Amino acid sequence: MKPRRSTTAVTARKRILVVDDHPIMREGLAQLINHEPDLSVCGEAESSEQAVSAVEKLRPDLVLADITLPGKSGVELIKDLQALRPGLAVLVLSMHDESLYAERVLRAGGRGYIMKQEGGRKLMEAIRHVLGGQVYVSARMSARILELFSGQPAESERSPLAKLTDREFEVYQLIGAGKSTRDVAGQLHLSVKTVEVHRANIKKKLGVRSAPELVRHAVRWVETQRAG
Repeated sequence: MKPRRSTTAVTARKRILVVDDHPIMREGLAQLINHEPDLSVCGEAESSEQAVSAVEKLRPDLVLADITLPGKSGVELIKDLQALRPGLAVLVLSMHDESLYAERVLRAGGRGYIMKQEGGRKLMEAIRHVLGGQVYVSARMSARILELFSGQPAESERSPLAKLTDREFEVYQLIGAGKSTRDVAGQLHLSVKTVEVHRANIKKKLGVRSAPELVRHAVRWVETQRAG
């Protein structure tokens, strides 16, 4: 965790904690945010564990976090932060497609999702939106979420991966990253048997018939995400 100095001139600014595992990204976001008259970066963290510690010590008004972090994912981080400080504003900034992640973020207690491709002006808009107590997602995602809440989701437009629970999705991502069942169990602090149950559920939900086919499916998806 890297705290940042505050001065009398910024005491009235809203305090933001930046969570990203890339130092260059954190530094760039800090410069962008600190340039705003009403916003200030109070600290940085590169992992979920550091973020939880930083929230306890720094008491930020908003956490700006990536979805992909060392250790626990951004979705699990949001759940931990809501347990620690219910109602804490969390905005996710990620390179990953919002159609798969935004709904999970909101379910976990996050207040918004914005893709890194959007640029600085949109990010500032999203930050102020969330600090104002509102939810921020793109217009396209907003329409989709309204359909879900209306009980008439457009299933044909949703990824099959949307059927997975957050934990199953974590397991799926780790499988795609080349992790063995034992590795997945160790990283997620689960038993091997529990991971095997998750794998079986994933295969069923995705219509995958064998373990090798599941691995190929997951690896292809991970490669697509990295390329995107």
